[in-house]
Amino acid sequence: VDEGSVADEPSDQSQTTDENSEVGSIEDKELVGEGNADLLKSWVVNTIPFVLKNLKLTSKGSSLTDSEMIKCIEEKFQVQTEILKFFAVQGLFSASLGTEVTSFELQEKFKWPKTAISTSLRNECIEQLQLLLEDAQKDEALHVSGVKSNDLGFYFMRFINTVCNIPSVSLFRTLSSNDDNAFKKTLATESALFQEERKIGTGLDSTKMHVIRYLLIQLLLQVLLHPEEFWEAAIDVIICCKKTFPSIAQCDNSSAPESVEGGTEESDEDGSDEPNEDGSLESIDVLVQTFLSVLPHVSGPVCFAIEQVFRVFSDEITETGLLDMLRVVKIDLKGSRRQTDSDDDEDEARVDIEDDDEMEDADVGNVDDAPDEMDEEMEDDSADEVDEDQDDLEETVDNKAKDGDEAEATKGGEDSDDSDGMDDDAMFRIDPYIARIFKERNNLPGSETQQSQLMRFKLRVLTLLEIYLQRNPAGKKLVLDVYAFLMQAFVKSHSADGNEQFRQRIGGILQKRIFKAKECPKGFDVELSRLESLLQKALHLASRSRYKEVASAAQNATFWILKIINSKGCSKQELASVVDKFQYMLNDYFSNKKSRLKIGFVKEAVRRNPWVGRELFGFALQKIGSTKAEYRRVQTLELVDCILKSWVGDDVSSASKVLKKHMALLCELMQEILTKMPENKSRRQEVRRFCTRALQTVTRLNLKEKFQKKLSPEAYTLCDAQLGAAFVPFRQ
Repeated sequence: VDEGSVADEPSDQSQTTDENSEVGSIEDKELVGEGNADLLKSWVVNTIPFVLKNLKLTSKGSSLTDSEMIKCIEEKFQVQTEILKFFAVQGLFSASLGTEVTSFELQEKFKWPKTAISTSLRNECIEQLQLLLEDAQKDEALHVSGVKSNDLGFYFMRFINTVCNIPSVSLFRTLSSNDDNAFKKTLATESALFQEERKIGTGLDSTKMHVIRYLLIQLLLQVLLHPEEFWEAAIDVIICCKKTFPSIAQCDNSSAPESVEGGTEESDEDGSDEPNEDGSLESIDVLVQTFLSVLPHVSGPVCFAIEQVFRVFSDEITETGLLDMLRVVKIDLKGSRRQTDSDDDEDEARVDIEDDDEMEDADVGNVDDAPDEMDEEMEDDSADEVDEDQDDLEETVDNKAKDGDEAEATKGGEDSDDSDGMDDDAMFRIDPYIARIFKERNNLPGSETQQSQLMRFKLRVLTLLEIYLQRNPAGKKLVLDVYAFLMQAFVKSHSADGNEQFRQRIGGILQKRIFKAKECPKGFDVELSRLESLLQKALHLASRSRYKEVASAAQNATFWILKIINSKGCSKQELASVVDKFQYMLNDYFSNKKSRLKIGFVKEAVRRNPWVGRELFGFALQKIGSTKAEYRRVQTLELVDCILKSWVGDDVSSASKVLKKHMALLCELMQEILTKMPENKSRRQEVRRFCTRALQTVTRLNLKEKFQKKLSPEAYTLCDAQLGAAFVPFRQ
């Protein structure tokens, strides 16, 4: 855009309109020439990429032959390189002598505007470069196998190297020593990776090198775009590259070794490489921590490059790296830092964060304790009232719970002096950016910006976690860690200011990647005690949560955990504590009006796990007889009916033993419920249905005589009068 020609050149409008309109046109042109040239330049920068979108060279996809596909790729690559050169020259470089420079090596002439390009316009060019490289990397995945795509990243880095060597051309800004070191080292490492990638050909290592190269290229542009912000991340990735691929370490000697060494020392002094000083950390752990350090504030193309690297390295992720990501997902900015001396005794990895609903603090360094924070309502809220009429409980409980939400939220706010306390070491190890949020938030009037930045960070980390679950079998033991943290974060996301997108993302990952996965953690290395703890929390949420989404997720979690327990082949004695958890939940259902348990959930658990029903049979019979609430009594009759139904096809001997043991209880219960028949027609039908099912089960298990002996005369008379044809086989 030549400002002079813009002001002088007559427009089409001035040639085809009257004199007055021509005068107006001249005034407009003067305005453009004086103040709007940058707007026009910005329009050019943002319009050029649409050329690629309009080409649609690969839109036909698999309908093209290999030769046609190669031709399309070549044509698109030619357009990409021309656009890339334009953005690179205008965004990254400036000429010290005049506005035109000729490169004999490239056999091209580069031209800059007479007026210096503004910083904002250069930034737009760099951002378009990042998008262009991201688009090229995405295209590589779309090409058919056997057709090799051109490497735009390689072309870009060679172009940068060549232009940097032109004496009269320099980068658009003078780099600091740190940025300069990172810039040179990134160029050298990318070149070494490219050579090694071509040397080894196809394969996993080649793919790893390729995606790391594109990440380095994106980080190089970030270094240029944001002074003094990304050099540490670039150097950390380079260090991980050399540890992962030792062969490339020898290729770095030609790139200013003294500057490189100085930059590394500065990095260590700054503290960003603190994890590297711990010999127990794998290079993949350092890589994950580096990702976490930049994810909050990098552009979309950098995030895409990180995701591609994470995808090919996901099978190497350790428990340390996984926990680092999970800590981020559950952290929030509410509450105050803990300022007590008791923290001195805590483990370094401890990060205590209290949920909005008075969650217990959890030691996330010890994953076994993480589920403790899933207690959404460990203490009953006195303001949470439930209609005393048990018959209408199912309809009123959700509406009444709303009144308790505000009271509990206020209560949590007043008592949150230890809400999300964490020691500084733990914070900085999670992410320096998060540490800065915590340090600065008390000095700022509001936290909306901080909260939105943190939420963007958490959503990006969720993407990495989903990739991990995609690429790793759900049967891995570490999946339990992922579940524990995600479930806790899911519960916390239902607070008054929870983010809907975040909530849906977590819920989707739990359902699709964990609960509905083809595999589940198996084997003796999965401790039963750990599963029991997770089950207890899931049952508590399923029966007490005021949020339907949380209760539903907890129900699915229960089925999933029971599936894992079943795979262990535990003895009856070992499973006794599991049954105790169900009994505790049912006891709470009968004794506490605030229980929101849906009996349908327990019925489904029994249907999927008949052994649970066998163990709960006697307990349920006792509770039906002792409860005064007609609604819950009838509901539990449905549960017992479901238990009896689950015995169809079950081990006859086991079912017979259970029924024999509780035959007297069954007969007493039938007498009581037939004596106190409900007035409601549908409930009377449910009572008769239950009694009929009991008689059918007794007959099928050949326990007719045992039943007749235990049946009292009063009960016999009631059965004969109320059950009709179903009782005919039992008449004496």
